[in-house]
Amino acid sequence: MKIQWQWALGAVLAGALMLSGCTAGKAVVPAAGEGAGALPKEELVLAIGGEPEAGFDPTTGWGRYGSPLFQSTLLKRDSDLQIVNDLAESYETGGGGRVWTVKLRRDVRFSDGKPLTAADVKYTFDTAAKSGAALDLGNLQETAAPDDYTVVFTLKEPQSAFVGMLVSTGIVPKHAHGPAYGERPVGSGPYKLVQWDKGQQLIAELNPEYYGVKPPFKKLTFLFLNEDAAFAAAKAGQADIVSVPPAFSKGLPAGMRLEAVHSVDNRGILFPFVKSGGRTPEGYPIGNDVTADPAIRQAVNKALDRKALVEGILEGYGTPAYTLNDGLPWFNKEAVVADGDLPGARKLLEAAGWQDSDGDGVREKGGLKAEFPLLYPSGDVTRQSLAIASADMLKGLGVRITVHGKSWDDIEKEMHASAVLFGFGSHDPLEMYHVYGSRFSGVDYYNPGYYSNPAVDAYMNQALRAGSENEALEYWRKAQWDGTTGLSGRGDAPWAWLVNLDHLYLVKQGLDIGRQQIHPHGHGWPVTANIEAWRWKP
Repeated sequence: MKIQWQWALGAVLAGALMLSGCTAGKAVVPAAGEGAGALPKEELVLAIGGEPEAGFDPTTGWGRYGSPLFQSTLLKRDSDLQIVNDLAESYETGGGGRVWTVKLRRDVRFSDGKPLTAADVKYTFDTAAKSGAALDLGNLQETAAPDDYTVVFTLKEPQSAFVGMLVSTGIVPKHAHGPAYGERPVGSGPYKLVQWDKGQQLIAELNPEYYGVKPPFKKLTFLFLNEDAAFAAAKAGQADIVSVPPAFSKGLPAGMRLEAVHSVDNRGILFPFVKSGGRTPEGYPIGNDVTADPAIRQAVNKALDRKALVEGILEGYGTPAYTLNDGLPWFNKEAVVADGDLPGARKLLEAAGWQDSDGDGVREKGGLKAEFPLLYPSGDVTRQSLAIASADMLKGLGVRITVHGKSWDDIEKEMHASAVLFGFGSHDPLEMYHVYGSRFSGVDYYNPGYYSNPAVDAYMNQALRAGSENEALEYWRKAQWDGTTGLSGRGDAPWAWLVNLDHLYLVKQGLDIGRQQIHPHGHGWPVTANIEAWRWKP
């Protein structure tokens, strides 16, 4: 199989440039059933990206966005993003929200045949907490396993969002975990990894020990291809599902259809919230005198035409973004601004004293020009296009933005003093706390603009102290906008959110990928979260 796919990959790559040019014209959906029998029905070939550099170890972050596939989680979210049991039979909170007790099902075995017990859950969370990687387990005080099927988590402070850790943390076996685990994981998920040729392909087979509803596919082959080569693989009939950018959404390959899945995989402009003059411990500058003015931030939020960005940059495959969490259970619809309002934005700036007194097209106030840099990661064509289009839209407002593509290393040094086009999007409300909480100012990439509002902090702390995720919803929503203040564009506007990307997939006719969740940020394989529901249909 390896030799066969290496040959196929070479052929695909050789023809990629020629084939990828055939994307003009209207999308044509092939007739139902066409191509459905091109490959054995018990195998799937996927070119959906998502190869993790660090491997498939949940204790260092694998599975944070979407299903870990090779491991199981204590809880999971269904198609409506409601929390349901997975490894857990039940869970309850006590001790004022500080103690979480989880009862495990007793019929679970890892792919090596050994039983999964509370000791494995304790080991997983203890190891993840010590790794200090992508998982925020800093509030976890202790994990205990009083018996083989009971786990007790004790938190330092009440945290309703801790349920997100139970949803996103895949359980690893204590007996088989070590430095090389990420390359050959042992887990209790629906599939087991059998071969990984880095940079080329990964082969997974059905886990015979899996306790849940088994998918109908005995083998999955993931091809790690760039966008051109993945599209060429689809045209050559060598893949069943392929992720594609909006530019490849037209001129569908024969025998395939396009599936557009809504997401909270958002893109937005972070503003430095404070005035200039500060320095980080590393000596990087903090603050920007222009974006520190709330009138500038609010006017930009009003003037941007998000619908035009969706149509012009994303080929219509996306939605306007107004918050970090559009469409999720904790989204506040009242936080939405009426965008594309250039006259209203001009009035706002004029009332705040920003005038173009010298007629050069750029407003000024007290000798300060309404101009600032906007950074984006070079090599990201979508972010580049969004940055350039946004800057162009704001020329009519009298705000001049200079767009610069830079490496992440350079962005990290400048992001506290320059606007940056970032992307976020998670199924966990804790992300809002990280991105907007004052305690995370200057911490990694969470709150580089140093945003702070005591009322917003108070609402988010109330949300964390709530007895459940449902009880917390009111406070998460008020943090966005309470009628007077909030972190949204209607309030302090520390961000100007632009778009939520649709995740686009070319899918072979006859392959039903079920009812997809709203997808999170595009790391990992979120499309496979419901692979148990995928089916070939005649």
